[in-house]
Amino acid sequence: MQSTDLYPTRRFKEPRLVYRTEDPAVWGRPGDGPLSESQLDTHELDGFTAIEELLEPAELAAAQTELNQILRDPALDGDERVIRERSTAEIRSVFDVHRLSEHFAALIRDERIAGIARQILGSDVYVHQSRVNYKPGFGGAPFEWHSDFETWHAEDGMPRMRAVSLSLALTENYHFNGSLMIMPGSHQTFVSCVGATPEDNHKASLVKQEVGTPDHDSLRMLADKHGIHQFTGPAGSAIWFDSNCMHGSNGNITPFPRSNLFIVFNSVENALEAPFAAEKHRPEYLGSRDWQVL
Repeated sequence: MQSTDLYPTRRFKEPRLVYRTEDPAVWGRPGDGPLSESQLDTHELDGFTAIEELLEPAELAAAQTELNQILRDPALDGDERVIRERSTAEIRSVFDVHRLSEHFAALIRDERIAGIARQILGSDVYVHQSRVNYKPGFGGAPFEWHSDFETWHAEDGMPRMRAVSLSLALTENYHFNGSLMIMPGSHQTFVSCVGATPEDNHKASLVKQEVGTPDHDSLRMLADKHGIHQFTGPAGSAIWFDSNCMHGSNGNITPFPRSNLFIVFNSVENALEAPFAAEKHRPEYLGSRDWQVL
């Protein structure tokens, strides 16, 4: 039996704003994990937490080596988990990296990562989705403004906003090579999007998302209210952000690629159901239903 839909989307002719009242951004307490009370308070308020040096230099070098091996692996040619840029055919994203790579699987289980996810979500967690976003130089396309939760709710059947994402920089994130932008505090407002979900929508949306993107008036309202924060920093830095944060990134026309390891943790108490706005759920590598507690 499906839960009550607290965040209806892709149903109405006009966009709607749903204010978040049921789901806190922080479910745990200071003593439950690595984050301090101040960090948890800021995460609740802004919807994100930045950590400047999550990886030590040797750990970063090992992760970069692993990334390069994945990007060059001929066994992944034609694999549906590899998404390529529409205009250049260069790799845009590689999904399921925690299953493709024992190195990244072990890294995700580290207490500095899984421990923070458990603390924020106040429960055991599992990996809903993992990927590497590789925004190559001279042609990395933008990621449009969106809330991840809108897609996970509509197409994966995630019932509540009890999920958190980690974006771990594997290259320098400059202000000019397509680094992440978030509207602080936007996680408190759910933007209900217009337009029915096409069949197998993920095949197009992973290259360029259209269905499930918010309207310009809603984006302008959120930006006027909250502003926009752009994250820059050295390789090895990290950002934790709430599933409903409004975020996006510009394209990259510089010579400097921007690569990030992106991990979505979901609470075991927030198990996926039938999709709320799609005929069938997306493939396992996009929204895992065969989860293992970390």
